Amino acid sequence: METKIFTGALSGAAEIIKSGGLAAVPTETVYGLAGNGLDPEAVAKIYEVKGRPEQKPLSLMVPGPEALEQYCEPVPPAAKALAERFWPGPLTLVLRAKPLVPEIVRAGGETVGLRCPDHPMTLELLKLAELPLAAPSANPSGLPSPKSVEEVLAYFGGKIDAVLDGGVCGLGRESTILDMSRRPWRLLRQGALPESELAAALAEKLTVIGVTGGTGSGKTSALRILERCGALVIDCDAVYHELLQRDEELLAAIGAQFPGTVTEGILDRKALGAQVFADPEKLERLNGITYGHICREVERRLEAWALAGGELAAIDAIGLLDSGLDKRCGAVIGVLADEETRLRRIMERDSISRDYALLRIRAQRPDSYYEQRCTHILRNEGDLEDFAKKIKLIIQEVGRHG
Repeated sequence: METKIFTGALSGAAEIIKSGGLAAVPTETVYGLAGNGLDPEAVAKIYEVKGRPEQKPLSLMVPGPEALEQYCEPVPPAAKALAERFWPGPLTLVLRAKPLVPEIVRAGGETVGLRCPDHPMTLELLKLAELPLAAPSANPSGLPSPKSVEEVLAYFGGKIDAVLDGGVCGLGRESTILDMSRRPWRLLRQGALPESELAAALAEKLTVIGVTGGTGSGKTSALRILERCGALVIDCDAVYHELLQRDEELLAAIGAQFPGTVTEGILDRKALGAQVFADPEKLERLNGITYGHICREVERRLEAWALAGGELAAIDAIGLLDSGLDKRCGAVIGVLADEETRLRRIMERDSISRDYALLRIRAQRPDSYYEQRCTHILRNEGDLEDFAKKIKLIIQEVGRHG
């Protein structure tokens, strides 16, 4: 068999694909060995030429995000978002396949990987052929993936019908593979697209609800409701205390600003409190240090949650509005309650006197502070069922506009 090399017009290459032939095609990563992904006989040739075990499924090259719903069902909104963000590019999304995807492509399984290559020649071939391409890397199984026509021909010259000469492939690494067919989602292969970029893109699509309010106002009830709705709840106070145990950069910054508070990597909280709680300027400096570290850790947790398939998250912080974390939220709920209700809750929870509980309440922000700055105000003074309904409505509202 003569392997034809295409350097310009690709109508002939498209006819080869339509008639069941094989062609090596360039991508932004490596060359792929392509055939009609809807033709079981053409796919069988790919397995044979590569020496690929038939229990290993193949992915399909497609022309763009619109192909997701053509070949897969269901398609999570996050999958569409990733395709629109990173396609064409080195990302393969694994989803549940529709029946028209041949069993041999799926290797008998229920899923298929879809990928849109970032190379003009292969995109043009996809357009002309009007077919998805089953296209693993163009190398015999176990050998290095080819990055040039010469490497492809060294493997398969005379064994395949054609090669599209797209020059040397730039990245030289396979695509990153993310399985979104079931939760939690799984990163199956770290390829040319970094995991961090995937996580950041997914986190942008999260529905994030901020919850704030004074002590005893009933924030815990709101957070439990959000958790029952599937939210990851991030307690910023707990985050701060965890960081004090392991964040050397944070401890060093506190020690530099407040001498005598950090010894051998251990914070003396009493010494720190003695310096900052009597001096508003020092307290503001401390918050300036801690807020940045807390915000970065919160974002890291949101990204990990989104990468695993999470869709809803809640951030719990008394200082939510001061730290800037409110800007990360689609809605900020200020939970309020009358003074007597708050007093009762604090006294029961912390086993303290009424006078001490009253001092704690009156040392905090007034209700007007939250009423002016939060997107939603909810009072938690009795009817928990009605309180829960209001929170669920806020989730739906934010999700619709996210």
